[in-house]
Amino acid sequence: MRLLPVLTAIVVAAALAVAILYRDALVAFANGASFEEAVEIAEGSAPPPAETEQPATQDPAAAPAETETPDAAAETQKPVGVVAIRSAAREIDGAVVLRGQTEAARQVEVRAETSGRVVSDPRRKGSEVAAGDVLCELDPGTREASLSEAQARLSEARASVPTSKARVEEAKAGLEEARINLNAAQKLSEGGYASETRVASATAAVRSAEAGLASAESGLSTVTSAIQAAEAGVASAEREIDRLTMEAPFGGLLESDTAEIGSLLQTGGLCATVIQLDPIKLVGYIPETEVDRVTPGARAGARLAAGGREVIGEVTFLSRSADPQTRTFRVEITVPNGDLSIRDGQTVEIGIEAAGAKAHLLPQSALTLDDDGTLGVRIVGAENMAEFVPVDVMRDTAQGIWLTGLPDQADVIIIGQEYVVTGVPVAPTYQEPTQ
Repeated sequence: MRLLPVLTAIVVAAALAVAILYRDALVAFANGASFEEAVEIAEGSAPPPAETEQPATQDPAAAPAETETPDAAAETQKPVGVVAIRSAAREIDGAVVLRGQTEAARQVEVRAETSGRVVSDPRRKGSEVAAGDVLCELDPGTREASLSEAQARLSEARASVPTSKARVEEAKAGLEEARINLNAAQKLSEGGYASETRVASATAAVRSAEAGLASAESGLSTVTSAIQAAEAGVASAEREIDRLTMEAPFGGLLESDTAEIGSLLQTGGLCATVIQLDPIKLVGYIPETEVDRVTPGARAGARLAAGGREVIGEVTFLSRSADPQTRTFRVEITVPNGDLSIRDGQTVEIGIEAAGAKAHLLPQSALTLDDDGTLGVRIVGAENMAEFVPVDVMRDTAQGIWLTGLPDQADVIIIGQEYVVTGVPVAPTYQEPTQ
């Protein structure tokens, strides 16, 4: 068994015993009594200072003063020293501020609609192109021969139309003649001047003429179908030849080189990427708490992160559907960019015009929360009592934060607001708002 733990336990027990037995003497000594007085208290020759004797003759009316009420304690509470500023509300524009990025007005990938070998010289990325400029051209191969063949078939089909129409007219005439002969034979047979054999022969002739007319009309229909098929073949061959040339759908810049000469492009192969930067779009996302303050057509300004250049435009699109992940709404601002100095994908700070309001510019450190978690500030109220005022954040800037919800004039506590609550007296020291 070790000796040190036993000795430590004995010392601690002795100290506790002394503290318990001579508690009054220790308290008196701690409160400023001399050593001799503490010894007398310990020996029981003097009462402890905490138990002061009451006067022999005590006024009964003074007895209640011994127990102080909470209100009296509050009245005698020492004011808490705080630092405050005298803030005055200012009228500011209610611009909705958000961060976003630039985006090309239009961007398209020009791809091949047919396969073939590139026979045109490439155009390099960064080049300006106008609508209709040739970007890529493919080797026609046998496509022109296919077009000639289709055109020959069309000509042949059209040439047979007069013959087919003549046959139809001839068949119609034969049918008319057969019907006349049948009518005559029937009348003669009724008068006894023609036999029934002649009537039957005339009837058969009519049936034969009708069949001939149907055959002629079928032949004409076949020729018409052949013409339509030949016309479709010609259109398909012409369209295939048109697909050999890929043109810029709109004016802009080449974001990539066009396909290199001699390369083989398959259907769907990329020829070039064209972007339009004039005008350019500024794209941002507005939180749902601010979306009702923005309307299409509103003026908007923006500052580019690179260089700090400022541009002006207007809102041209405000989404009606929120992003499911961020619950924000897409907004687009169109800005002129004639010199093409604004590039696609640059970061910008956007300010969209909205109704103005009165607000206080305060340091962010002045913000605090009450017991319910409400955001606000504490101010110096009547009779220098601390008060809590809920606020709304209007805008956050490098100089401070703009808050609404305060009276036009307010003494806002900026240091010490975390050590006071509503109703606590304060001793404010004021400093200039610009400090």
